[in-house]
Amino acid sequence: MTAVEQQVDTPPTKPVRRSRREEILEIAVGLFAARGYHGVSMDDIGTAAGVTGPALYHHFAGKKEMLVAALVPVSEGLLAGGRACVAEHHGDPRAAVEALVDFHVEFALAHPAVIALHLHELDRLPEEPRREIRRLQRQYVEEWVQVLTSVRGDVTGGEARVLAHAAFGLMNSTPFLGGEVERQRRATLLRAAALAALIG
Repeated sequence: MTAVEQQVDTPPTKPVRRSRREEILEIAVGLFAARGYHGVSMDDIGTAAGVTGPALYHHFAGKKEMLVAALVPVSEGLLAGGRACVAEHHGDPRAAVEALVDFHVEFALAHPAVIALHLHELDRLPEEPRREIRRLQRQYVEEWVQVLTSVRGDVTGGEARVLAHAAFGLMNSTPFLGGEVERQRRATLLRAAALAALIG
């Protein structure tokens, strides 16, 4: 398995039992994405998870802590995965761009609720974790800028950032896609659209 594949959620050979905290967090993310942060109470989360109030607070102090727990690791994982893509294809920036697109498309298809949460609820976070997420995001973008400016001699660093954000917009559209197109075809379409936006 390559370093990039290790960063993407792949089916394990044996089922891995998740912790109760992870299960509750997944339920909370789904509710936040569907109803909005302010449209969900701790009681709603507890009811959906089958957990009483005191038991829920054993895992999380409140909704903001859940939001931090959902969003900070995502940004950390994207940065680690992006760096792995670039490192794996050192010396071949075109292959690195393609690997970055593949990596991000797989992430976007696997985690549409987290993407929706990030798009709409990031400003609900306390200042420090919000700043940390922004810092991680900037570093992730720079991994893309580095390879794009190597592939395309006709763009500046600033222009490469525009292209990277345009590609993110395409790939991060997964929360808004219906189920009428099967997953693999969606991946193929998103990959082609992103590569066309980036390198034509």
